[in-house]
Amino acid sequence: MGIVFNQSYKNIIIISIAILIGAINTLYFYPVFLKEEYYGLVVFLLATSNLLMPLVAFGSQHTIIKFYSSYTEKDERDSFMSSVIFIPLLTILPITFLVIKFHDLIGNFLSVQNPIIESYVWVIFLVAFATSYFEVFYSWARVQLKSVFGNFLKEIFPRLSIFSLLICVYLNIITKEDFVWWLTGFYYLRLLIMMIYSFSLYMPKIKFSLPSNIKSILTYSFFIFLAGSAASILIDIDKFMIPQKEVISQTAFYAVAVFIATVVEIPGRAMFQIINPLVAKALNENDTKELSNLYTKSSINLLIIAGLFFLLININIDPFYELMSNPSYGDAIWVVLMISLSKLILMSFGCGPAILATAKFYKITLPFSILMAISVYFLNDVLIDIYSINGAALSTLLVVSIFTIVKIIYIKFKLNISPYSVHSLKVLLIICAIYFLFEFIAFSLSNILEILINTLLIAAIYSFLIYKSKSSEAINSFINNLLKGKLRL
Repeated sequence: MGIVFNQSYKNIIIISIAILIGAINTLYFYPVFLKEEYYGLVVFLLATSNLLMPLVAFGSQHTIIKFYSSYTEKDERDSFMSSVIFIPLLTILPITFLVIKFHDLIGNFLSVQNPIIESYVWVIFLVAFATSYFEVFYSWARVQLKSVFGNFLKEIFPRLSIFSLLICVYLNIITKEDFVWWLTGFYYLRLLIMMIYSFSLYMPKIKFSLPSNIKSILTYSFFIFLAGSAASILIDIDKFMIPQKEVISQTAFYAVAVFIATVVEIPGRAMFQIINPLVAKALNENDTKELSNLYTKSSINLLIIAGLFFLLININIDPFYELMSNPSYGDAIWVVLMISLSKLILMSFGCGPAILATAKFYKITLPFSILMAISVYFLNDVLIDIYSINGAALSTLLVVSIFTIVKIIYIKFKLNISPYSVHSLKVLLIICAIYFLFEFIAFSLSNILEILINTLLIAAIYSFLIYKSKSSEAINSFINNLLKGKLRL
């Protein structure tokens, strides 16, 4: 786990910076400079492009992760890498034709409740294309075990772009209407930079011959595309459905709450960049011992770090919302709790998703993903009508909880490995104890001072208890090195 933890904490730093920039954008610049209508529009467009992205990519980014380490000869590897670049074209070309042919029909369908959407239909597809190929080249770098720069481009670059563009809106350099088109251009700039960097790490000799296992590659890509499409529904269908049932400003309130809650998954987003290729390598080499080690250690480490983020967010959420200029955003406080809890559950699963996606039984991801997508869609359809945006969050929590348990049981059955141990229980008890303790403690202070004191106390108490519990060798070693001043970036 040395290289995993080393690159993971560097990625955590990058993602934390990204979150900070994103917080400025999400909590202040968007609401003040774009207002709720255009903010909701941006959320809808990006969420819808994310729903489309798996279809455009056709699973090629995951195909690189799974198959790259299986090739031992450079010629075979070059043939594979040359071919995989063109896989997304299998869907990009027909999608482009359909959008040109049925543009008006698509626009009318999407803009029934909110007519502002109609003028920006092309943005959905253009961003999906750029994002898809970015993920392809990002995986290209990750299989070289070089994830940090790509993670910078993935996490910080778009937020800096948004930050800059929102400043331009404020200074009247660009209009609110033009903001979306400029943002689309920055997605393509990011793609260009990622492509150049990836080729600098590994430049294959371009071959026009297909790899010997092309059938396996296309089969895997197809199944992962279907599973990825269904998985994207779980992530973004709420932001797509809310504007169909509520005024688009509700999407803005929901998006802010989700943004706050997803801070919980920072450690996972950091660790998965480096651990997924290692999981694929262990599976390709049939190294069950190493796979079990990755599974268990990733689970406990992610649970510990995500648990701290969960506590900091939910204990500080009341004074935090009171700092916002628009009190309507505070109506989504329950969204924060439910989404952050669902993220904590996902983090405790460790590298389980990577195991499911790259093991010989990867085809099981398709029925899992389809069932999750169907479940969240129908739950959203019912619960949004009853509880508005809180209903969307509740449906996500229910689906994530149930299916995570099912997936854990399935991996246990197939490989006889589990992510949890007695240490997992100790960490959960620590999280619960601190949460309920601070729920009953109220400081009569200014909002900023209350957040500061809560944060310092929670971090100190939590770190102390985790250290004493000896639940993670990696985290205890990290704390020891930090205290001794031996930690090197």
